[in-house]
Amino acid sequence: MKIIVAGGDGFCGWPTALYLSKKGHEVAIIDNMVRRKMDQELHSNSITPIASLEERVNKWEELTGKRISTYEGDLTHYDFLSEVLKQERPDAFVHFAEQRSAPYSMIDREHAIFTQSNNVVGTLNVLYGIKEFVPDCHLIKLGTMGEYGTPNIPIEEGYLEVEHKGRKDVLPYPKQPGSFYHLSKVHDSHNIMFACKIWGIRATDLNQGVVYGLETEETQMDPVLTNRLDYDGVFGTVLNRFIIQSTIGHDLTVYGKGGQTRGFLNIKDTVRCIEIAAENPADKGEFRVFNQFTEEFSVGELAEKVQKVAEEEGYPTAITHLDNPRVELEEHFFQAVNTKLKDLGLEPHLLNDNVIREILRTVIIHKSRVIEGNVLPQASWK
Repeated sequence: MKIIVAGGDGFCGWPTALYLSKKGHEVAIIDNMVRRKMDQELHSNSITPIASLEERVNKWEELTGKRISTYEGDLTHYDFLSEVLKQERPDAFVHFAEQRSAPYSMIDREHAIFTQSNNVVGTLNVLYGIKEFVPDCHLIKLGTMGEYGTPNIPIEEGYLEVEHKGRKDVLPYPKQPGSFYHLSKVHDSHNIMFACKIWGIRATDLNQGVVYGLETEETQMDPVLTNRLDYDGVFGTVLNRFIIQSTIGHDLTVYGKGGQTRGFLNIKDTVRCIEIAAENPADKGEFRVFNQFTEEFSVGELAEKVQKVAEEEGYPTAITHLDNPRVELEEHFFQAVNTKLKDLGLEPHLLNDNVIREILRTVIIHKSRVIEGNVLPQASWK
């Protein structure tokens, strides 16, 4: 299968590209390198040193004999995207190429506008490109569980059967996004659903939970292939951030009460979910939604898990509650359905002490790279 991975230089995209290549697919990466530029803007870095994309793909070919094509460019530039689609003629288009940070989108007006224009316009271009050049291509779009918010009813997979005034219908599940970033994902979902309806495009929206972990079997093959790991208050996801804080003697910073509950999954499951979606494509005209997570935890529970393992490894760590920079419920009901990917063969890697320990020991090797001033939140919703 010919597969384009847009955003293939990033935290989720890079290991996905390697995994699909190893599985025998013909993979091409599109990336505009903006995530690396954001490190410069924020005066931050990945705790793991990451090679250039050129060095990465060359090392992969040296080790495996498998070639990954690369295209440096922006999905918001339609002429560029058109040429890639005409040249590659992909069977599947895996779309990671969006600004993915809620805090980044809430820094100020400029960051909110960039997030929405980059994400929504880029995805619209992909939809038009598929329609015009590769109408049978399956769009696999990374959404987010954050589209749903925290409703006081169970979260279904994309759709909800509703009875109103004696009549029933199946409607898109109501969205209650919590940032301008999450709003951009909702706009994407609406646009994709509309394109499937009017043009017959096939699309799978993967509403992904919070991803943790660092390496996959493929990224561990050589240091040049290693994945990035973020720890700052803008791009660092909560479990990875707690682990890094514990190794530098910093308190684990829980926002507010710590009862915020979300769906989580290991990076190893992210790559497998993409494979499952690619090998089981949506029908023409179908806009299907999979909730892509494996377990649910509160922020407070995660802090306690990290504290336990860190202390066992010789890093005594305290838990501190900060004023929450976000506007969100800090104690709430959370119950979400996640059966479709499991029904198609996903066997989850569950979070346990050994998983945390493995990440922590890797972090210890590189902890001198941590810029301590970046571990606290810098963007406020208020």
